[in-house]
Amino acid sequence: MCFKELKEKALSLPYAPGVYIMKDAQDRVIYVGKAKKLKNRVSQYFQDTASHSPKTRQMVSKIHHFDFLVAASEFEALILECSLIKRHQPKYNILLKDGKGYPYIRLDKKTEFPKLTMVNRPEDDGAEYFGPFGSRGVTNHLLETIRVILRLPQCNKKFSTEQGRGRVCLHHHMNQCEGWCQMPDCRDAYRMKIEQARMLLLGHYKTVAMELRSQMLDAAEQMNFELAASLRDQLSAVENLGNKQLVSTDAFADTDVIGYARNDIKACFTVLHFRDGTLMDKEFEVFSVPDDDNAAVSTLMKQYYLSRGVVPMVVFLPFAVDDSQMFSQLLEQDTGRKCRFKVPQRGDNAKLVDLANTNASEELERVTDREERLGGTMQMLAQMLGVAGLHRMESYDISNISGADMVGAMVVFVDGAPRKSEYKKFKLRDMHGQDDYGAMTQVLCRRFEHYLSGDKGFNIMPDLLLIDGGVQHAAVAKIVLDSLGISVSIFGMVKDDRHRTRALVTPMGEEIRIDNKPSVFALIGSIQEETHRFAISYHRNLRSKRLRHSELDGIPGIGPKRKQDLLKNFKSISGIASATLEELARYLPADVAISVYEHFKDKEG
Repeated sequence: MCFKELKEKALSLPYAPGVYIMKDAQDRVIYVGKAKKLKNRVSQYFQDTASHSPKTRQMVSKIHHFDFLVAASEFEALILECSLIKRHQPKYNILLKDGKGYPYIRLDKKTEFPKLTMVNRPEDDGAEYFGPFGSRGVTNHLLETIRVILRLPQCNKKFSTEQGRGRVCLHHHMNQCEGWCQMPDCRDAYRMKIEQARMLLLGHYKTVAMELRSQMLDAAEQMNFELAASLRDQLSAVENLGNKQLVSTDAFADTDVIGYARNDIKACFTVLHFRDGTLMDKEFEVFSVPDDDNAAVSTLMKQYYLSRGVVPMVVFLPFAVDDSQMFSQLLEQDTGRKCRFKVPQRGDNAKLVDLANTNASEELERVTDREERLGGTMQMLAQMLGVAGLHRMESYDISNISGADMVGAMVVFVDGAPRKSEYKKFKLRDMHGQDDYGAMTQVLCRRFEHYLSGDKGFNIMPDLLLIDGGVQHAAVAKIVLDSLGISVSIFGMVKDDRHRTRALVTPMGEEIRIDNKPSVFALIGSIQEETHRFAISYHRNLRSKRLRHSELDGIPGIGPKRKQDLLKNFKSISGIASATLEELARYLPADVAISVYEHFKDKEG
């Protein structure tokens, strides 16, 4: 994808939590990130790149395409980000390069005041370990989030020996810690908070929420409104992580979830992979809308699993699929492993299917919105121009300055999108003065003579020719094609005072207004701008090369070495031109000095 296409895709993402996976041209994952709102976060990469750090600019320059996964909550997106970073080890996720392996969160409940800490690897020491997570930065963020929500300590004080000493720290004043170091007889309350943290790390959100709500109501009944308010804030913070944590560490192991969505034009088949309780990846296929959704899912499901040779333990389906049980038996026979197909009706499994369907809908909307827009615009344009089967458009422009360095350009749009690999440049021959009609004649003759000869790169006939200019330019194009026995619809692009194409005109002078059709106006405008850009960039390149040609080139006896010596001593061409014969002879043989001297004197004459 080009930068513009990446930006357009980013702007098409949903305002939903999830992860995004940046990939390079070799389809290698180079960065995995988490977002509260995918559209806002991902589009930032393709806005003002000058505000990025050098590393981010470098990463963005390597992005060829990106994928994304919609998550059910921000907390789920966080854990998903960890698992994807662990799996892919992307180059631009910084903390993966420290060589310390994947970090874990450790909880030693044998101590009087247990603490959550990050460690490099688990050990056989009786403590409980959570993870591994993808990077130290991500793990730290997860740890700090849980500490702040439950107002657990972030300091290194040993409460059993330092209880009541010193003053409470800044975290307490910021309502990020209960001030446990100053609270006598707090062991039981502290261990209850630690257990809630443990439950969050296990993904048991509902249990924690119920406990906090119950404690809040008890405090309110006892008129302890300060404590009730504190518990209310903690409950609110937990709820902000998501309605319910769906990706837990010990549920949905080795499970695939199939999602399906369709509109009037296309359908999308999506598979979410859960491995060891973690959402690992998403695959999808977009295809033309089928006559039978059940048959479509059944067919794709069979192709998908039979081509892989391995199957999960269970596959959740969006609806009952014909012969799924028989297919299960076939897979067991083929792979030696039993795979069950189920249609969950309620509970967490049904929510997973909803999540898969949501991802299918988002992919379908992203893909078909652009295609539908372009397809509808192309159909409208074809109807306006009376062109049947409008698929390939070619647009032509001429660029020059007062007849110098005259060039022609051909750009190609297929189904409304630029096909840059098929653009063509024409360096015009034997042109004298500014003759746009003659230039257009030469460009079109050369293009379609190549076509008639079957030359590679010119052997596809367009459905429509767009000529930058008015009725006379269109008429010239018609004459050229008639002389070659070629019949193609031809229209000139008529500009308004702001140099925008306001109408299309036939070779006979019939104008077709387009500025009252916004989508057609935008499409033709983009074609005209792209053609002009391509033509003028080629013209500028030729002009720059000509201007770089030295006045000394072509003088007998002057080669690269002598040219360099003269410029070194006389500083410039004008300095050489004003030098006397005696001055030139100091650096050149006599006959070569005479040639240089006479060359510039002849120009003066």
